[in-house]
Amino acid sequence: MATYLVCSSPIHGHAVPMLEAARHLVARGHRVVVLTGSRFAGRVRAIGAEFRPLGGIADFDDRDVPSYLPDRDRYRGLAQAQYDIQSIFVKTIPDQAKAVQRIIDDEHPDAVLVDGAFGGVAPLLLRSGPRPPVVALGVTPLTQRSRDVAPAGTGMPPSSSVIGRARNRVLDVVARRVLFRRTQKVAEAIFADLGIAPLDLFVMDISSAFDRFLQLSAAAFEYPRSDIAPNTVFVGAMPPAGGKAEKRAMGATGATGTTDAADATDAGAPPLPEWWADLDGSRPIVHVTQGTIDNRDLDRLIRPTLDALDGLDVLVVVSLGGRPASELEGVPSNARVASYLPYDELLARTAVYVTNGGYGGVQHALSEGVPIVVAGDTEDKPEVAARVAWSGAGVNLRTGTPTPDAVRQAVLQVLDDPAYRAAAERLASAAARYDTLALIEAELESLVAASPRQR
Repeated sequence: MATYLVCSSPIHGHAVPMLEAARHLVARGHRVVVLTGSRFAGRVRAIGAEFRPLGGIADFDDRDVPSYLPDRDRYRGLAQAQYDIQSIFVKTIPDQAKAVQRIIDDEHPDAVLVDGAFGGVAPLLLRSGPRPPVVALGVTPLTQRSRDVAPAGTGMPPSSSVIGRARNRVLDVVARRVLFRRTQKVAEAIFADLGIAPLDLFVMDISSAFDRFLQLSAAAFEYPRSDIAPNTVFVGAMPPAGGKAEKRAMGATGATGTTDAADATDAGAPPLPEWWADLDGSRPIVHVTQGTIDNRDLDRLIRPTLDALDGLDVLVVVSLGGRPASELEGVPSNARVASYLPYDELLARTAVYVTNGGYGGVQHALSEGVPIVVAGDTEDKPEVAARVAWSGAGVNLRTGTPTPDAVRQAVLQVLDDPAYRAAAERLASAAARYDTLALIEAELESLVAASPRQR
């Protein structure tokens, strides 16, 4: 059996799939050391892995957004995106790298498995010298550069036509040299301090540098690339965490407040809400959630959805991802609210999933064949929304703060047109062909077997 180091940014949507991979490796008899934020220590130990904390500014609690993004409200649009990326993923690299190197020196892992946005392994990849194989899991949409795809962050559909490829080339230059120039400069300064200069890679796309990049998606949900990097493998969507107990507590893409969905299940699954019998199939069920980081202001999506569907012959089911149901006031008679929900059971009954575009939640809904309405404009959510629309499985509202009229029109459009459900079901069939956890283990074992350390 092997020793694996699993590294994750301390963000719920990143940590949960990494911990599910770690859980599988432990169950298969491997020794697993997990490096992530202190707030996940209990969860790491609960799956039988060994916990190691990140240090310095890399060890933040994503539930307390002002503690690690104190100036976020001062920015809007692209400026806010750059602030988030720099604060969460770039400026944390030195502390991440220090922790990674310490564990490698002490534990001599056979391979390292990281979330694709964990920049702390970049120095390991870019320096010469012996090292264990490094494998990444793509826990967000694939950001890899391509002549067939516009740069990540633009939210634009792919195009491989002559005109489309010309557009992509121009946008790629603009993204690197103008839009994200400041973020790249911050990264270059950090890597220079780490002894790596010049930095030849665009800091927002290091996917091609890994020994293997395993994208957590069915290939059918990702844009086709004729020049995809040879290290890239699609392994399907990560199964919901941990079995029925945790599936019942998930609440879509996480939670905010003092606990999150995964933490809550350490003490057992929550009971079904008293109104669960109302989901009897007599009315179409529309489920709405706002995810994790962007979950403080319920007026962004949940309130517009309630107002949009008030009076319609549908049942609106709201998950607050950990926040008490009492925090949502003025609930219409055709709506039901809970802090956590049994997600597999709910999605099996859902006609339309309304979301701000968390990657894990969208993958879960599509794996159940549920069509989607997406309203997201933070983090990677515009790219998720663009892929939903491109795949035909839903509607992209192109904003994180839609009006009730826009939500109402989109939900009715999805309900009335069976093509959306058909597209979602095709993606569900595609996802079902992958044995995701077994594929991840097989890729790790293959690299370990071929490693000079083993020979």
